Amino acid sequence: MLNYLSYLDLILSVALTAVGIILTSRLRNKSKSDVFSTLLYYQVFISAFGYYGIWGQVVVKAFLAQYISAELLIRFTGIAMLLGLPFLVFAWLMLIQFTAGISGRKTSGWYVFAFLFGNFSILLLLGYYIASSNIKDPAILIKNYYIVMNVAWSLLASYLIHLPIKGKEKIHEYDRRITSPIISIIGISQCIPLVFYTSQPWLGLIFIFAFFMGNTFLPIYFSYGTLLPVTASEPSNNLSFDEFCRKFEVSPRETDVVHEICNGLSNKEISEKLFISLQTVKDHTHRIYIKTNVKSRVQLINLVKEEATPLAPL
Repeated sequence: MLNYLSYLDLILSVALTAVGIILTSRLRNKSKSDVFSTLLYYQVFISAFGYYGIWGQVVVKAFLAQYISAELLIRFTGIAMLLGLPFLVFAWLMLIQFTAGISGRKTSGWYVFAFLFGNFSILLLLGYYIASSNIKDPAILIKNYYIVMNVAWSLLASYLIHLPIKGKEKIHEYDRRITSPIISIIGISQCIPLVFYTSQPWLGLIFIFAFFMGNTFLPIYFSYGTLLPVTASEPSNNLSFDEFCRKFEVSPRETDVVHEICNGLSNKEISEKLFISLQTVKDHTHRIYIKTNVKSRVQLINLVKEEATPLAPL
């Protein structure tokens, strides 16, 4: 039974990795923004650690357990896992840079240097301690390192999204309220199975699933859950009215409503002209406000005037 669950976990891991990379690639191509390039690098590095540092150890234990002693196997897999941690460090760096970029911050070269220097110094100390001491199971030390650092960097990523640079943030306030706590929850949830893990295979499988599942949250959310169709698109002042509506993914019926709002019609007048109920007009208007990140008719009209020049005939 455990073998079948392992195969299923592996299949799910591959599928989730593919979903994360494909969705992030689409986001990058659609937005034409470096911020989603950073998210793509995060997906690549975190997946590399997942397969080398996690699944690689599972495979090694499965094939070498019958050929070498248990003590040597534990030490070998622990050292091999240590060599996979640089992928994890770069993944954390990409996560911080992505959340900083999406919240309107710019990370300097000094920050990147300090982050890498600090984390790789810790890895060198960790490796030296494992090599020079008689620790029987290096994986325990590496597990604790992962728990502490993963929670710490997840909380920092949540903080960066929660407190953006006003006027420079690239996502809607609603999206910030969703993504900020969930990033923290995912980071902590990924570590919970490890806290109780000693040698139970089923806990290991739960951790692997939580690891790969959690890492696909950002691509899935920004592809299907976000209120803004392209969170990092650059403003343009020469779009046609139709191009404006396509940019913000306004539906054809919502486009008609925007058209009449810009003509100065009230909700009741729009309802009568388009032969739809007053409540339907209100529902369309609410969704339009969310998609365009405005709060009133005046802001919507001003946005159309700013983005669409010349304004399409109304």
